[in-house]
Amino acid sequence: MPDKPNNVSEKISKPLHHAILGAGGVGGMIGACVAHAGASVTLIVRPESVANYPKQLHLESPFGKFTVNVSVASEVPPVDVLWITVKATQLEPALAALKNPDGVRGIVPLLNGIDHVPLLRARYGAERVIPATIAGEMERVSPGHIVHRTPFARLNVLSAGRDLLAGTLDQLQHIGFNCRFIDDEPTLMWGKLVFLAPFALCTTAADKTVGEVLSDPQWRSLGEACVRETCAVGVAEGAKVDPGMVLSGVAAMPANMRSSMQKDVEQHKTPELEAIAGPILRGADHHGIEVPATRKLVAEVEHRAAK
Repeated sequence: MPDKPNNVSEKISKPLHHAILGAGGVGGMIGACVAHAGASVTLIVRPESVANYPKQLHLESPFGKFTVNVSVASEVPPVDVLWITVKATQLEPALAALKNPDGVRGIVPLLNGIDHVPLLRARYGAERVIPATIAGEMERVSPGHIVHRTPFARLNVLSAGRDLLAGTLDQLQHIGFNCRFIDDEPTLMWGKLVFLAPFALCTTAADKTVGEVLSDPQWRSLGEACVRETCAVGVAEGAKVDPGMVLSGVAAMPANMRSSMQKDVEQHKTPELEAIAGPILRGADHHGIEVPATRKLVAEVEHRAAK
C-alpha cells in the first residue's frame, strides 16, 4: 500500500476529477478504475470525435469486469489530475492540440521512455508534472472497450505527487493494482526502462512472446545481454537498478505476454524505438558504455518495421 502522510485524509475524502488524454489501453484502464472507485472522469478526444465517442468505459480485467460512465470533451476542463497516456510517437501532436491546462492541479504522464518528462516540465511547469510509470498489458480493442491481459498492473509514482495522489493510489491498490511512491526519480524512470527495453526489443525483433524468447537460447542470450547493458547505462545515469532482479522479473512474466512495440510493428504503426531505445543508446555514448546487443536488437526492429 502507498504510505499516506498524516494530513492527507482531508485531501482524499472528496473524490477527485480526472482527465485522460489518450484513452487507449493504459488511459482507458486508469479511467475505468478511478471511475469505478467513485471519481469523475473526462476523456479528451479530437473535436470531430466528441459527438460519437462512447460515454462509457468497459474494462475486462483479472481485477473484474465493469462498465462506468465518463464524460467526453475536446478540451481539458479544470481537473485535479490530467493523465497523459498517448504513445510517445503521438505526444507532440497531442500537446499541439491541447490548450494550456491552467485549471489542472497535477499532470501525470504514463508514457514509455524518459524524454517526455523534461519536455512536459518545460511546457507546463515542473511543479505540476508528476513522473510515473505503469507496467502491464492493456489494450483498447475498440473505443471505450479495454482488455487488461496480465494478472498484474504496477503503478509507480514519484513521491512529489503523494499529497495529490495518495487517495487515488489507495483506491487503485484496492482494485488490484500494485502501487508505490518512489523517492528517487532516476530509479523510478530507469526502473521501468530496464525491464521494458529488453522485453520490447526482443519480442519485436524475434516476433515471439516473452515465453518463446526465453525458450530460444539465441534470443534469450541476446535479451540477457540487453538487460545487462541497459542496467549499466541506468546505473551510470544515477538509477539503482540490478540486472539480476530484472532477469528474475522477466522470467516471471506471463509466457504469452507480448509487447506494445511488437503489436505496433505488426499493425504497420511507427514503433516507439526512439522513446524506448533512444535514452539507452544516447546514455551509452555519453558514458562510454558498449551496448552491442541493444544496438543489434534495435537494428532488427528497424528492419522489421521497414517491411
